[in-house]
Amino acid sequence: MIIVHIFVLALFVVLGIVFAMGKGANLIAGYNTSFPEEKAKYDEKKLCKGMSKLMLAYALCWLVIASSEIFKKTSLLWAGIALFTVVTIVALIYMNTGNRYKK
Repeated sequence: MIIVHIFVLALFVVLGIVFAMGKGANLIAGYNTSFPEEKAKYDEKKLCKGMSKLMLAYALCWLVIASSEIFKKTSLLWAGIALFTVVTIVALIYMNTGNRYKK
């Protein structure tokens, strides 16, 4: 099971790095299926930076979840799941308010 945790953790870190370089906008759901006129309204670099921060935050959450497997503590699993949920809710609210990623 630890191999699965390492794989997911590595996936979040790699995606965080790709987005931090300003690449991979085609991996962002919703943005990749938008019409070109709609895509032109958004600053792709800012959007990628925001997604990079989110992926790295998810990696930290998953590290807590993976540590539950290492230390055999169910409380760490629940703490990691709660943290993952809180990060997701805060990110959704932050990214969808204030027109942060519009040009």
